[in-house]
Amino acid sequence: MAVQNGKDLLIKLDLTGDRQFETVAGLRATRLSFNAETVEVTSLESAGGWRELLAGAGVKSATISGSGVFRDAATDERARQIFFDGEAPQFQVIVPDFGVVQGPFRITAIDYAGSHNGEATYELTLASAGEMSFVAL
Repeated sequence: MAVQNGKDLLIKLDLTGDRQFETVAGLRATRLSFNAETVEVTSLESAGGWRELLAGAGVKSATISGSGVFRDAATDERARQIFFDGEAPQFQVIVPDFGVVQGPFRITAIDYAGSHNGEATYELTLASAGEMSFVAL
């Protein structure tokens, strides 16, 4: 994969449930993390005393975070509604030259900040709330 422009990593939100995804506007920095918990099955019979992990077991999760400035009333309003209503709508993350990750996410944190001589900013944190799909680009 060649060097990519960071602004091309996009977080998109299904605003109305019709699978029409809109970019969450105003984000300046975004991050997507994948995690997989392990299930240890080490015993006295493990070769050389090395830890053994059970293949195919454990919990997989994804976390999305982003920060930026307010630019689009529709996506800002929808993000607040998702948080306060405890919804888990479909999101997409577009990773350039890699693929599209899609699935349900809950917004677990929204942080607002600002200074008297600067713009108002916000940060979002989302946690996967179901099965993720991946389509390579």
